Amino acid sequence: MEAIASAKYLRGSARKARLVVDLIRGKDVNRALAILRYANKRAADGIEKCMRSAIANASEAAEKANVAIDPDDLWVKTAFVDRGPTKNRRRVRPAPQGRAYREQRHFCHVTILLSNDAKPEPKAARGNGKVGKVAQAKPAKLAESKGRKRGGAAAAPRAKRAQKKGVDAATVVEEKKTKRPSKKKTE
Repeated sequence: MEAIASAKYLRGSARKARLVVDLIRGKDVNRALAILRYANKRAADGIEKCMRSAIANASEAAEKANVAIDPDDLWVKTAFVDRGPTKNRRRVRPAPQGRAYREQRHFCHVTILLSNDAKPEPKAARGNGKVGKVAQAKPAKLAESKGRKRGGAAAAPRAKRAQKKGVDAATVVEEKKTKRPSKKKTE
């Protein structure tokens, strides 16, 4: 059995409310309510009210259908946030040099769908053949890219080091000594 509830015209932007809704999607009701209770976001209060409304709608629908439903068996099947209006909610904020910045106060609409059906398995747990093939192809590409030489300025320091490795360390020290300019005192 499924139950839906929506909260309209909640204060705050839809983008900020989506951060909270993403935390509870797919969780069971008790866990979702706990997350909403302790989430440090302003949108969490309105979303919690919507969640409690959905739970009440589920128990009401079950009662009408003469079916026993346990609220602890419910889980969040779908949860999404839509953008609401900003009409007639424009404000002006003072800005430097006598200017004014226009500020829009946003609203959003939250919809939550609860279900007591069996939860689907996570995608990673399923034995999908495509996942294994894609995972095997990536390391091969990485191995190819590591063998490639880089060009340009990034390759210059490497080239100098490679030359020094081929030559004996003692000869490199001797070359440095001979290349040093002699300090002559000029009076």
